[in-house]
Amino acid sequence: MNHYSYKCFDCHSQFSIEEIEPVFQYLCPRCGKAEKKQPLKGVLWIEYDYKKLKQRLDREHFLNFKCGEFWLYPQLWPLDYREDEGKLRRLSLNSSPMLEYKIDDRPILVFDDTRNPTLSYKDRASIIVALKAVQMGINEIAAASTGNAGSSLAGICARLGLNAHLFVPKTIPTAKRLQIQSFGAQIYTVQGDYDRAFDLSLEISKNKGWYNRNTAYNPLTVEGKKSAAYDIFIASRGNVPDIIFVPVGDGVILSGMFKGFWELHQLGWIEKLPRLIAVQAEGSNALVRYLDTGRFEYRTAATIADSICAGAPRNLYMAVYAVKESGGEAISVPDDEILQAQKLLALQTGILVEPAAAASMAGFQKVKSKETISNSRVLLMLTGNGLKDTKALEKWNPVPEESVK
Repeated sequence: MNHYSYKCFDCHSQFSIEEIEPVFQYLCPRCGKAEKKQPLKGVLWIEYDYKKLKQRLDREHFLNFKCGEFWLYPQLWPLDYREDEGKLRRLSLNSSPMLEYKIDDRPILVFDDTRNPTLSYKDRASIIVALKAVQMGINEIAAASTGNAGSSLAGICARLGLNAHLFVPKTIPTAKRLQIQSFGAQIYTVQGDYDRAFDLSLEISKNKGWYNRNTAYNPLTVEGKKSAAYDIFIASRGNVPDIIFVPVGDGVILSGMFKGFWELHQLGWIEKLPRLIAVQAEGSNALVRYLDTGRFEYRTAATIADSICAGAPRNLYMAVYAVKESGGEAISVPDDEILQAQKLLALQTGILVEPAAAASMAGFQKVKSKETISNSRVLLMLTGNGLKDTKALEKWNPVPEESVK
């Protein structure tokens, strides 16, 4: 018996698994649109029978699970778990992602996803998408990426014996390109930005019959990224933080985390949602602008934080909903403050993150004096390892002038 179904985020139409998965239907069959340089319309949201789950799942038992071992609660994933546990264990996520540090003498929680299988948060989505492909008998998966989603999909596919096809901007950081190639994936460099790579990957994967992992376009990407909310719930023993700072590009990490906390609330396991603070780079701040004006206007994005560089956030509308429903807000920070935050994290926590991950710290630094922030338990999402973009590190780590003789 099917334990989940699909619902359109925009028109709220509901669909069975049979209407979506066997025919490679990614967006809502009634209103879904994937237009060039525009946010997606008709993104699908996966729902479960939460009333029944409340009767079958026990909060205290759930809190004894280990972080990162998502197969321990199959009722909350759109999978049937026909694969053996050994294969699932090869896909384990970081088992201790939430840590507390003193930063500038203030206790701060950080969620460290730099130690996942391919060193970024994107593994959370790639794992669920790749497992679905295995269960559907699919061998070829395509995706567009600025680098992390690509290296993630490449690495996860290598573990499962699948073929990955990645479309990336020509300006992709060298370390991320090498990571993709080292995992044996086919890489296609695109003359243009991430938005161009996204549109091109949809066109080619459709013509080739490849399964597409594109963020938000494939509803399992939002689903996979909700796992961080469950890990936060487990790591905090159910006492989730008041405020969470989240780096935002396409908006899927933010949306996925919101969905996870929303599900925890549906189960009656948390009393309220944490406030989600969306942090964007000033050169890629479509979500901030939309919340200010109520309309989307495409602008070419440019920022040192390549992982959150998106002129047309594909999951914009769900991200807007996540901010509003959680009582959060969206802020933007300049690149120089992102680099300062990257340095601060390295020096005071020993965690080396890429610029996109450091954006969460930069956002916190910008608003930490607000009364609503200063008196709250705060968590920073650290979404990618610093060695994925060494050029950014070179900007504040000059070559030593002298060597010991």
